[in-house]
Amino acid sequence: MIEKTPAPRRSDASRAAILAAAREQFAAAGYQAATIRAIAARAGIDPALVMRYYGNKDKLFAAAAEFDLQLPDLTQLPRGRVGAALVEHLLDRWEGDVALQALLRTAVTHDAVAARMRAIFAAQVVPMVARLRGESRAAVASRAGLVSTQVLGLALCRYVLKLPPVANMKRDEVVRRVGATVQAYLFAV
Repeated sequence: MIEKTPAPRRSDASRAAILAAAREQFAAAGYQAATIRAIAARAGIDPALVMRYYGNKDKLFAAAAEFDLQLPDLTQLPRGRVGAALVEHLLDRWEGDVALQALLRTAVTHDAVAARMRAIFAAQVVPMVARLRGESRAAVASRAGLVSTQVLGLALCRYVLKLPPVANMKRDEVVRRVGATVQAYLFAV
């Protein structure tokens, strides 16, 4: 007997449309200016449906702010190349996802969003650093925190504040310079 894969439900399509529209609106307008009405209009659905699925703007943002940094397995690289490779990867993520930039922009002024950003880095960066060092999460927490200061600070200055010396710096120079600092945070005694 051949089992049929269940067809996607219309509610799944509506939720996906809402999340896509929410990411676009939060990225374009920021958390404060984005509205449920604008998000619903962008998704082509009734605002009441957004409220039904997500309850309020905070909960919608939390759902829209589920980001996978897609951290690569850096354990296979020569140890001296890890910092630069991580910075290069994160530059790709920041440049390729305006919603991720919006998350950073909003985290600076909104406590719930800042908590979401902390959770993303705790769930993704800390385990990566633990794997690289072959140590427990607790043992590498401060190193992971320092790595996060570099990559978040870089993203804030380059993509949100657009600080000219950082925003205009050639990518290979960013990778080299910030990569060296990240490398030190990862492996220096």
